[in-house]
Amino acid sequence: MSRSLKKGPYTDAKLMEKVLKARNEGKMSPIKTWARASTITPEMVGMKFLVHNGKKHEEVLVIESMIGHRLGEFSLTRKFKGHAKKGKLSKVYGSSGRFEE
Repeated sequence: MSRSLKKGPYTDAKLMEKVLKARNEGKMSPIKTWARASTITPEMVGMKFLVHNGKKHEEVLVIESMIGHRLGEFSLTRKFKGHAKKGKLSKVYGSSGRFEE
């Protein structure tokens, strides 16, 4: 369920202060943030953010197509290591022959 249009997009107040300050000063250094739920606004386009994923901060460069999305969508919290290979199945399920072809 999305946020009500009456309320408008949620953006962390401290994060917006940092964005506006960086825009006025012309600084392009990344802004470190833990506010993953903040909505990306047009003022953020072209800026770099260091978004926390639970373990470390990942760099996110905001482009126009990201407007309206959340910052957390671009900093993944889980690392997919791939599915088990055929040779690995015997280690996982033992040598019972259950998955042998």
